[in-house]
Amino acid sequence: MRTEPGSPNIAGYGGTHGSSLGALAVQLAALERQVFDFLGYQWAPILANFLHIIIVILGLFGTIQYRPRYIVVYAIWTAVWVTWNIFIICFYLEVGGLSKDSELLTFNISRHQSWWSENGPGCVRKEASMSGITGLDSHSYISVIGCALEYRYIEVMHSSFQILIALVGFVYACYVVSVFTEEEDSFDFIGGFDPFPLYHVNEKPTNLLFKQTYL
Repeated sequence: MRTEPGSPNIAGYGGTHGSSLGALAVQLAALERQVFDFLGYQWAPILANFLHIIIVILGLFGTIQYRPRYIVVYAIWTAVWVTWNIFIICFYLEVGGLSKDSELLTFNISRHQSWWSENGPGCVRKEASMSGITGLDSHSYISVIGCALEYRYIEVMHSSFQILIALVGFVYACYVVSVFTEEEDSFDFIGGFDPFPLYHVNEKPTNLLFKQTYL
């Protein structure tokens, strides 16, 4: 890997291999959540997950290519990401007047709910046509029974896991930035920080030169 002059050797404090594995784990967790949000047509989480994946890639690039500003952007985003996931937890637990049955996460353009509401562990989906309504526009009543775990708790666990990963990523990002800063402060720019110049010329006093000439 080509590095800039003065850039710290990342392999010395964990290496790009560890950074890549960590970023891959974060991306896989975000992609897993993105898939299920797509299945449930949850447009607000879909947008948030997309931004999260982009910022994670940006943070990984900053770590590998010695771009502390990109890592700082990732660290700031982790705070936003934690806040978003706390909101999701409050939404599904119906804290502060929020309702999990509202259309807030779909931008009020559909009545879709979480994919897990009908496809959770042990859930059995039953569909029965409503009596007295016929034709192509007839609606059916869908009931879900036998769920081993209510879908809102699955969503809460997803968000809690994302918060945990984000906190670990924030700590690691701060550590990397601090290492970069220390390396920059201690780097010797071709003798620029040496107490003595690189090329030292011994100059004799003028009176000594006159004495040598006289002799």
